[in-house]
Amino acid sequence: MKEYKITINGNEYNVAINNIEDGVADVSVNGTQYSAKVDGMKAKPKVSVVQKPTITPGNVHQPVAAAAPKAATTGGGSPIKSPLPGTILSIAVREGDTVTEGQKLLVLEAMKMENNIEAESAGVVKSIAVRQGDSVLEGDLLLTIE
Repeated sequence: MKEYKITINGNEYNVAINNIEDGVADVSVNGTQYSAKVDGMKAKPKVSVVQKPTITPGNVHQPVAAAAPKAATTGGGSPIKSPLPGTILSIAVREGDTVTEGQKLLVLEAMKMENNIEAESAGVVKSIAVRQGDSVLEGDLLLTIE
């Protein structure tokens, strides 16, 4: 097993490559296990994720990339922030909509993958800070739920 400390955009990650067999690596990122396809084991291997993760603000499972900060709760509602840089593909709710925990709020394309951003708790959509097609950075406000 090889272990690495990797810093991406100022965030530190503990990455362990447990085993590589038949072009598939067993990888652990901050304690979360992944199976990753490894192409070309010569000088610089190219790694791509075999599974497609679903990202929610409070439960982020990503390949060896930036982990998402958990959305902070304030007295004015719960801000839902972008877990990583990307582009807003679609928005599934409108201001004033009542949402349930786990309901899809929007789709964020990041690293050529579509990531569902889901409600962390039930509530009412207070405001939407983005539009379809907008580019966002990690930590940018997407919407607020009261």
